[in-house]
Amino acid sequence: MTDAELAAHLAEVAGRLLIEVRASGVFSDKALGKAGDQTANQFLCHALRAQRPEDGLLSEEEKDNEARLGQSRVWIVDPVDGTREYGEERTDWAVHVALAVDGVATVGAVALPGLGVVLRSDQPATLPPAAATPRMLVSRTRPAREAVAVAEAVGAELVAMGSAGAKAMAVVRGEAEIYLHTGGQYEWDSCAPVAVAAAHGLHVSRADGTALVYNQADTYMPDLLICRKEHARKLLDEVARITG
Repeated sequence: MTDAELAAHLAEVAGRLLIEVRASGVFSDKALGKAGDQTANQFLCHALRAQRPEDGLLSEEEKDNEARLGQSRVWIVDPVDGTREYGEERTDWAVHVALAVDGVATVGAVALPGLGVVLRSDQPATLPPAAATPRMLVSRTRPAREAVAVAEAVGAELVAMGSAGAKAMAVVRGEAEIYLHTGGQYEWDSCAPVAVAAAHGLHVSRADGTALVYNQADTYMPDLLICRKEHARKLLDEVARITG
């Protein structure tokens, strides 16, 4: 398999495993998220080490390793993006599998198991027509203050949704035009979504317009902008005004 085929295959299989774990009915609400995370993580990490033994690996659920910092090719995975939504049997959760090459999100697959969909960086589709009034995705539980202020400034309609991957893929799928996040994330939250979004012709950057750089010693990434390119300049200007 190519890197992109491998990413898509692993994301799809991990998603099916997660649904099976949830359907087993043997876990309480609190234990379900942990069981799902660990099951998917074990599968993804074992599979990647078997298929790409020379590459580095960074997973939310795996102890970090300094060896990856010296490697050009590093797989970055999030076994369950949106643990709360997964446990609540919603559809807005995801599985992320990405390959960063020299710090760039190069290959990515985002599975939306609740929808039976896998979006891939190697199979970009034409973006659907944009809405006349731009729709901005925000957290359904804790919308970031800056994002709400930017939405008001540009006249965007706020749309609440669960996980980062689900929100990013909603832009890819034409369900929204903007995903602006300023509440703090980690590399595994955005690497696969960014690879897929960029392949589909969307703007991807930090909230100040600088590039997203992966496989860093500090995996914290405070902010993210994924949007239709025609909105990017105005959004970046408003972020600078509001945060400046």
